[in-house]
Formats: sequence, structure tokens, C-alpha cells
Amino acid sequence: MKNGYKSGFVTIIGRPNVGKSTLMNHLIGQKIAITSNKAQTTRNRIQTVYTCDRGQIIFLDTPGINRAKNKLGEYMMSAVDSALSEMDVVLWLVEPTTYIGKGEQAIIERLKKVKTPVLLIINKIDTVEEKMVQKAVEAYRKEYDFDAILPVSALRNRNTDQIIQAILKYLPEGPQYYDEDTITDQPERQIVAEMIREKALRCLDHEIPHGIAVVIDRMKERADGRIIDIDATIICERDSHKGIIIGKQGAMLKKIGTQARIDMEKLLDTKVNLKLWVKVKKDWRDSDYLLKNFGFEQREK
Repeated sequence: MKNGYKSGFVTIIGRPNVGKSTLMNHLIGQKIAITSNKAQTTRNRIQTVYTCDRGQIIFLDTPGINRAKNKLGEYMMSAVDSALSEMDVVLWLVEPTTYIGKGEQAIIERLKKVKTPVLLIINKIDTVEEKMVQKAVEAYRKEYDFDAILPVSALRNRNTDQIIQAILKYLPEGPQYYDEDTITDQPERQIVAEMIREKALRCLDHEIPHGIAVVIDRMKERADGRIIDIDATIICERDSHKGIIIGKQGAMLKKIGTQARIDMEKLLDTKVNLKLWVKVKKDWRDSDYLLKNFGFEQREK
């Protein structure tokens, strides 16, 4: 181990849509976590890796903290609590406002139970005036004794380099857990499935995306190595949703597939032949069996 080399685990928490996945993608320099303006975009704990000369940071992006409405919601909140208890540093992302509502208060109560250094990241500073940012800093400082408060814009890449410096300050000395070229522990199949779900989230009406999952049925490289064939199924909860996802003469499904394929080809650095199907599994979000089947398996506490 190099002298003074820092390493450890950092979790990113926050309410839905505050920019957690956007920030993590930016910090590691590649798109791994999917983004959209809808709640429940991130469902699993997504682990990514940042490596530099001074140390290695393993990021854990968690689901947005919200009240659980079904077994999927319970799974997501369990993932958050588990992440908080295991981390070396916690990043809490908030928006630049002085209003600290019930959701934020609930997070503060969670944070009071951990002994981990907590860095408050006030994101989206590009959307408000500077004086509003300062008022937000003052408001949050009264609520909790943060180890650091950093105003940033993940989308515009403003002040984000300060986050890495602050994390390294609070990480313990430790080994390099992953090779330099590792950026995620997620299997390619899972990343590909999430890319399809992201495009569905962006293309479909607000109500439908909450009730969809994506399963990769087949992912195989052809003998000549030039094309990867991917067969995937979008799972929805209602017959009426199936029709909307497919669209008139298959137009919506084609749109989702085309957009997802572009991201897949960038990730896999090869041509992709993507085929999509849609199936109905009623109330899958409240089925332990189906949740496990779709990859939402409870972790041991």
C-alpha cells in the first residue's frame, strides 16, 4: 500500500430527482447510473469506482429517499439504510432552497444515528442566484453539524472537483480495492437493462414508468465479434400499459429501443442488435418472487 494512499466507500443519498446519478456519472467520467426527472429512477445500490494518484473512492448511488408504498419501496429504503451503516463518508445532495421539509428532516434523523463524516452537497446552484445559495447553506447549517458544505452544479460541472478533494480528506488510509481501469462492479447485463428502463422513463407518461422492470433474456456476441445480439423484455403491470409502451404500430417501443441501442453501443464499443418485447405481470412490485427474479433481492443487514 502506498504511503498516505486513501481508500473507502462513499454513499450518495438524497430525495428523488436531486441529481445523485448525474453527479456520480460526472465524477467517474462515464455514464453508469441512469437519469430521468421521475421518482424511482435508481432502484438498486449502484457501485462505481474513482481512482487517482491520491486514492480510490468507491461510490454507492442509492435510491431516492421516499416513503415506501409497496415491497419494491421497502427494498429501496432498506438499501439506503444498509448503505448508511457501511460507509466511510456520506454525501447528502439537496437543492438550493431554505425550505427544509419533512423529507429532509427524516434524512437528518437518519444521519444523527451514524458516526460517519457527512458532506452536504447543495446541487443545482446554476438554477438560482448566489444569495439564495448562501441562504440555503445557512439554513442547513442550523439543522446539522456537517463536516463540509459544498455548493455545486453537477449538470454544469461547477465546483465538482471540490467534492473529490473533500472526500479524500475524510477517507481513511487503505488499499486499492480495484484496478485503475475498473469503473463499476455492475454486470454489463444489468447496465444494459437499466439503459432500456431509462429510455422508457423518459419516453412514457408519468404513471407507467413506476410499474416497469426490464429483463435481459439474451446477450450474446456473434462469432465475428462485430455485433452483440440483445433480447430484452419490458415488464409492466397492466394490459393498458402494454399497449401504451408498444405504441401505435410499435412506434413507442421502437423509439425506446433506438435510444437505448445508441447508449449500449457507446458502452460496449460495438454494434448492437436489440430486440424488445413487452409482458404484463400484474402487481409485480408487491411480489417477493418477482422482485427477486428482477434483481431486487434483499441484502443481509
